[in-house]
Amino acid sequence: MAFPVHRIDRRRAQQVEPLGSKPKFWFRQGDQRMLFKADDRGTGEDWAELIACHLCRLLGLPHVEYELAIEVDSQAPLRPGVICANMSPPPKTLILGNQLLLALDPRYPYSERFHVKQHTVEAVCKIVSVLNPPEPEWMSSVPTGISTALDVFVGYIMLDAWIANQDRHHENWGATWGGVEGTALSLAPTFDHGAGMARNLQDTEREERLSTKDKNRTLAAFAGKGRSAFFESPEAPKPLLLLAAYHQFAARNTHAAALWLDRLRTVNSTGICGILDEVPADRMSLVCRRFTLELLLINRERLLHGKTSE
Repeated sequence: MAFPVHRIDRRRAQQVEPLGSKPKFWFRQGDQRMLFKADDRGTGEDWAELIACHLCRLLGLPHVEYELAIEVDSQAPLRPGVICANMSPPPKTLILGNQLLLALDPRYPYSERFHVKQHTVEAVCKIVSVLNPPEPEWMSSVPTGISTALDVFVGYIMLDAWIANQDRHHENWGATWGGVEGTALSLAPTFDHGAGMARNLQDTEREERLSTKDKNRTLAAFAGKGRSAFFESPEAPKPLLLLAAYHQFAARNTHAAALWLDRLRTVNSTGICGILDEVPADRMSLVCRRFTLELLLINRERLLHGKTSE
């Protein structure tokens, strides 16, 4: 049975969301404020976001819930996308990572988005360590022993290495504030994973990487080249590889890293296939499903066996 696809009439749009690079707008659904995020380039951000959401469920990670949608004008289809509920409804506020890091360092280049060399593992760990964990509604499925914000954030970075999410820049993580003076900040659930799973590749390249005998072109070689949005230091010439970034966060919290890896061990190909098979055929081709499954299985093995690069 395929995942449902919600039809969202563009006339319901109440406010355009300026953050991020994808077209988005807010609308009301019952008593909830909902966000529609379009995949206007047809590069698979919609199915990647949906699959990442369901993988988060398997891990027990605090995460925003996404569902497939299509924007319509009256009844005419316009753009595919996903919808999600507002994670910080009023009086709560979402405070993004760049704002948190600016509070830590007044010289932090908060207005830049990509390749920010001050977005280091050390700086992020320092600010996350002073946050409260996500609010209880998000923590119901975390492994026993996961209790602090940094414990949870290590799980977010493991997720990135698993799904090949290279987009956790400083506006793709954050904290929620309750809106009452004197209340503490809580780590926000993980969100915005639409850049994961190499979703923008063409099927011709997927097919080639699945079948090639050239070791430099295999899917395994491809998986080892993904880079995170974190730098080892402001002097580093390139951001860390995804798995290297995970290892650096894990080294700062070995207990949490072990618990998240134990949870990852419980995920097998059957569970992943159960998710992939429910994505509608018009969103994800057969070769795309095969490639995505293999990528997730390869990255799972790399995480569990500590292999940093190919």
